[in-house]
Amino acid sequence: MRRRTRAALVVAASVVVIAVAGVLAVALSGPAVSTGSSSVPSASHSSSTPTGGAQSTTPPTEAPAPPILSADQVAALTPADYRAVIPGLVPAPPTATWMSVFELQSDTPLFGADRTAPIARFESRDFLGEPSVVVRVAVDGPWSLVLVPSRQLLPSQAGAGESAPAQSAGWLPTNALTPGATVRNRIVVSVSAQSLTITDAGGRPEQRFAVGVGAPGTPTPVGVTGYLEAQYLDPAQGQSTHRIQLSSLHATAADEPYGGSDGGLIGIHYESDSSGAISHGCIRLGAEAITAVDALALGTPIIIVS
Repeated sequence: MRRRTRAALVVAASVVVIAVAGVLAVALSGPAVSTGSSSVPSASHSSSTPTGGAQSTTPPTEAPAPPILSADQVAALTPADYRAVIPGLVPAPPTATWMSVFELQSDTPLFGADRTAPIARFESRDFLGEPSVVVRVAVDGPWSLVLVPSRQLLPSQAGAGESAPAQSAGWLPTNALTPGATVRNRIVVSVSAQSLTITDAGGRPEQRFAVGVGAPGTPTPVGVTGYLEAQYLDPAQGQSTHRIQLSSLHATAADEPYGGSDGGLIGIHYESDSSGAISHGCIRLGAEAITAVDALALGTPIIIVS
């Protein structure tokens, strides 16, 4: 299957990443809402990024104030949507967990690690025309580090023995964020067990389902954490009854495992054949399982383990 995603804008002045018992976690509250393009992607691929942990903060560093850009300057920036490859982004923290998500009132500039010049813009609305979901994983003074829909690097561009990040991140001004939904669950996918578990916010299992995962040549990513980015029907992909659950994760084994131009997205979707290592990297679910995932809030963490 193929998926679509949208772009994320991020700025910040010093990364605050905290490892707690091998789990990095940062979660804060802030805003997000936006307008975006209206083409719908499809997903079915592989990637790699870690799991979640507890929320935590540290005293902010002496981060410089974010530069102020005019609306025209922001509009001239590359949109950080699911199709974009933006080298200035940073790999997302391998493990992170959050309880709140945000929205953007308007398109917002995204910054790289040095937080000096903008590298892209996080659109306030996604490819469905809905408010973009913004997931914050760290705060540093006036800056927030957020997960983005774009890729920082293509698998074909990675060096020998390296892999492209499945999830990328960027910095944006904290004051651009507005509070969004509260996240109450997590999705944990085990590739080896071929299972999907919905847990509560504390990690306690609530529902567990058998699933289909990526085939050997187009594996599902492991050791990664993304988020539930969009939910939509797509009759063109045979999904006219059960909504596609699009993740923010991208393939790491191939640029476009499914072919086409969906950005190598990893999706969670219904298939009657939903067991075994059979997909292009997406997670295939039966009717009961996809209904359960469809009831979850956008922004819910998606943790894929081996």
